[in-house]
Amino acid sequence: MSATDDLWPFLPGRKSLKIVAAQGATLVTDDGREILDLAGGAIAVNVGHGRAEVARAIAAEAERLTYVVPPWATPSREQLVSRLRQSWLPPSLNRAYFASGGSEANETAMKVAVQHFASRGLPRKSKIIGRELSYHGTTLATTGLGGHAARRIGLEAVLQDHPRAPTPYPLRAPTDWPADQLGRCYADALEAVIDAEGPETVAAVMAEPIVGSSGGALIPPEDYWPRIRALCDRHDILLIFDEVMTGFGRTGRRFACEHWDLAPDLLVAGKGLAGGYAPIGGLFASDAVLEPIAASGGEVMFHTFGAHPAACAAADAVLAILEREELVARSAALGVKLSGWLNDAFADHPHVAESRGCGLLQAIEVVADRETLEPFPQIAGVTRKIVAAGLERGIYAYWGGTGVIRDIVCLGPPFTITEAELQRGVAILRDAVDAALAGLRR
Repeated sequence: MSATDDLWPFLPGRKSLKIVAAQGATLVTDDGREILDLAGGAIAVNVGHGRAEVARAIAAEAERLTYVVPPWATPSREQLVSRLRQSWLPPSLNRAYFASGGSEANETAMKVAVQHFASRGLPRKSKIIGRELSYHGTTLATTGLGGHAARRIGLEAVLQDHPRAPTPYPLRAPTDWPADQLGRCYADALEAVIDAEGPETVAAVMAEPIVGSSGGALIPPEDYWPRIRALCDRHDILLIFDEVMTGFGRTGRRFACEHWDLAPDLLVAGKGLAGGYAPIGGLFASDAVLEPIAASGGEVMFHTFGAHPAACAAADAVLAILEREELVARSAALGVKLSGWLNDAFADHPHVAESRGCGLLQAIEVVADRETLEPFPQIAGVTRKIVAAGLERGIYAYWGGTGVIRDIVCLGPPFTITEAELQRGVAILRDAVDAALAGLRR
């Protein structure tokens, strides 16, 4: 073992790939190999790696301001909020809070929802309903709300128990639910949870409008979200959308909620906000949600490195690139082609149940039996085998699923990836799936 072999990662005995450079959609390892980044890192990179314009913005802001406490204004903070209001956010969401990432921002959204009702003299409205298949972050609060089994292991004793409703999963919907009524059935299931808990005790429903990597780009039925929006309005419940992964163009719209032409009461976004160039997550809210808190003398506590000036400058530069190069529209157009290429590659595959998604958030679901949808045993580690086989062949895809839900392989490349790169990546992914399953097929 060399002197540097045990420096990274955190857990002992684990091996780590070493990346020394990146440009566009390509990663470069320490031994000179090039890897096509079909995952955009953790489905975060949108404007591509190595954009000098963003690096210059970070450097210039770091020279001007090292650190300023988050409640104070700085030029980069004001510029970022101004751009968000003008070009990105739903009109109703005019207030912005910046944390260091999606987990912090999601937890803040949970706190704000509870504070909102406490400030209105309704302290019993304190429950937040999550969904059975979901992921909202790595803090204890967000892990407790989420339905990601693998990331709860060893923490069960300290996680708060939140009520949860079924997540729309058309491929695996209950067989006694009519296919043309799935939206109503899933909405009714959530309403049943609200009724069981008591609407007078529920502060918010928190969910990803399109489920990210935990479910693998799961798109709900068309009428699901309009029904949930109406349900929340009827019971005075806040709707929180976690768009940490889906926001800022990932699904071919500015935010995934635009696919249903509706807005949540609180919206959280993160990864695409600065495109991987800086740690920042945003919570966006309306005056109607925040005014009771302010009027009661309450506060929404900041995180030390929230709204860091250099991170805000990075985010503003990334959003400027997205706008100037019309990359949200490009995500939508490339997504249509990616869907077609995935279908061509896997429509006849005996171990791929389906490919799905929209924009540049897409996935395949690998199964032992395509007819029964029986998964491979968890111990087989199929997803990790596929990702490893892809790396050997020069592509990086993102592992998905929750342990219970498996095996999911996700794609979330930079919006700047070329058509040729993307088509080549899909072909290599097909080879990687076949190689990984070679010893497991029945």
